[in-house]
Amino acid sequence: MPSFAPLRPTLGLVRAANSAARSFSSSASRSVARMIITGRLGAEPELAATASGQDIIRYSIGTSYGPRDNRQTSWFRVGAFLPEGGQRDYILGLQKGTLVYLEGDASMRSYENADGQKQTNLNIVQRSLEVLSRPRDQGANDH
Repeated sequence: MPSFAPLRPTLGLVRAANSAARSFSSSASRSVARMIITGRLGAEPELAATASGQDIIRYSIGTSYGPRDNRQTSWFRVGAFLPEGGQRDYILGLQKGTLVYLEGDASMRSYENADGQKQTNLNIVQRSLEVLSRPRDQGANDH
C-alpha cells in the first residue's frame, strides 16, 4: 500500500504566492493597524470641522470589562469622514447608549500640550459601523 505524506508547500511556492498576491495591488505596501470595537455610544455623534475645513463626525464608544462589582470602562474616540447623504444622517441620528460594532483604522499621535508635557492619543477613523441594538426609550414606559 502506498503511504501518503501530508502536503506541505515548499518555501519557494510560499514566496511565489506572497509576491503574486502583492503584484495585483496598485497601491504601495504599508502597515495598517485595524481595530474592531463593540460597545455603546457615550453621547450622540456630532458634526464638526477639521482644521482644514473638512466635515468630520465625532463620537465615542465605551467598552466595559471586569466583574460587576469592579467594572472598568475604556473610552475610544472615533472620527468618520462621510459625504452628505443617508449614511451620514443615519450616524448623526444615533442615540447615546446605542450598541455598535465598529471597524476602523487606528494610529497613535504624539504632541506637546500647553504645559509642555508630551501627550499621546489613539485616533480611530471609522471604516464601517453596524448598529447591534438601540437603547430602550425610557420615556415610552412613563405613559
